[in-house]
Amino acid sequence: MAAPGKVLIAGGGIGGLSAALALAQKGIASLVLEKASQLGEIGAGIQLGPNAFHCFDRLGVGEAARGMAVYIDHLRLMDSMADGEICHIDLGEAFRARYRNPYAVVHRGDLHGVLLKACREHALIDLEVSSEVSGYEQDGSTVAAKLGNGKTVTGAALIGADGLWSNVRRQLVGDGAPRVSGHTTYRSVIPLEQMPQDLRWNAATLWAGPKCHIVHYPLSGWKVFNLVVTYHNDAPEPVAGKPVSVEEVRRGFAHVCERAQTIIRHGIDWKMWVLCDRDPVDKWVDGHVALLGDAAHPMLQYMAQGACMAMEDGVCLADALATHDTLAAGLENYRARRVLRTARVQLMSRAMGDHVYHPAGPHASLRNELMSRKSQPQWLETLDWLYGGNGLD
Repeated sequence: MAAPGKVLIAGGGIGGLSAALALAQKGIASLVLEKASQLGEIGAGIQLGPNAFHCFDRLGVGEAARGMAVYIDHLRLMDSMADGEICHIDLGEAFRARYRNPYAVVHRGDLHGVLLKACREHALIDLEVSSEVSGYEQDGSTVAAKLGNGKTVTGAALIGADGLWSNVRRQLVGDGAPRVSGHTTYRSVIPLEQMPQDLRWNAATLWAGPKCHIVHYPLSGWKVFNLVVTYHNDAPEPVAGKPVSVEEVRRGFAHVCERAQTIIRHGIDWKMWVLCDRDPVDKWVDGHVALLGDAAHPMLQYMAQGACMAMEDGVCLADALATHDTLAAGLENYRARRVLRTARVQLMSRAMGDHVYHPAGPHASLRNELMSRKSQPQWLETLDWLYGGNGLD
C-alpha cells in the first residue's frame, strides 16, 4: 500500500467525500478538512450518468444513491424558437443494458448527504469543519497542510479537492483566477403543481436558443421541478448564489417562444451564478500533493459531468494508491489515468455550449439538421466514450 499514513483531503464537497470513501474502501485512513462551519451542499438538481452509478457501487453507497434518484425516460432537446422537439435520447432498456446502469437526476444536497452519512459511519474517515487549507509544505515523506485558522495538520499526502478557487491549486499550478465565461445561470426549484401540466415530462429537458437555454426535470420523488436557465450577458466577474428577481431572469429570454417563457414565470426564489472554468492542465501532482475534482479540472455545466468526474477521480485515486508501492508512483498513476478524460469533458462542455445550447441562425439550423438525423443506436454510439467503460480504467 502506497499510503502508510493518513491522507489529508482539502474540501468536504462531493469530490472530497468521494475520495475519502474510496480510500476507506482500500483500508486507507483520511482526514477531510472543510473550510465551512458545517458540511453541506448548495445548489439544487444534478444529473447523474451511468458512470456516477459505477462510482456509487465502488464507494459502497449504491443502494442509498439509487433510493434517492428520479429515473428519467429521456434526454430531450427542444428548439426554444420554433417550440418543437429537435431530438431525444431514450434512456430506457437499451441504454441501461449497454451501460449497465441508469441515467438519473437527484437533489445535490441529497447526494452529498448520502456520501456524508457514509463518511461519518466509517472508522477510517475523520471530518473537521472550519478548517480551510491555505497552503502546504512537504519534506519528501510527509505533507503539512497550513490552515486558515493558524493550525498545521500533517499527513502522508494532501489531496486538493477544494473546488474552483482551490488554494491547493493556487500553490501547485499557479495559473491565476478561473476563466469567466460571461454566461450567467439562474436556478430555481418549484413545486410540481406550479409546473405547467403540459411540461411535466419525465425527462431532462433542454430548450436551446440564441445565447440562452432552459433546463428542467423532476426532483425529490416528483415533488418539485428543478429549473436552470442560462444566458450570455457578458458578466465580467464571478458571482455565486446571489438572489435575483424573476424580472432579471426573464430579460435574457424575451426572444424565445411563449411556452419556454412560461416556465421561467413559474420560478421562485431565483439565485444566480456566473459560470467559470479553466483550460485543461496536466500538472496535477507536486510530490505528495495532488488535485481532484473542480480543483483539477473545473468545467462548464453543459455536459452535466462535474460531479461525475469528481467521483471518478476519487475512485481512481484510491485504486492508484492501493496498487503502487510508493505514494509518488500512485499519485502519478492517478494523474496519468485521469488527465485526458477530464480534459475531453472540459473542452466538450465548452463546445456543447457553443454548438448545441446557444447557436443562432444557420448555426442553429445546422444543429437541428445534424442532431435530428441520428437514430437511437447512433446516439448510443456517440455516448460510448463517456459511458461505455466505467470511467476508472
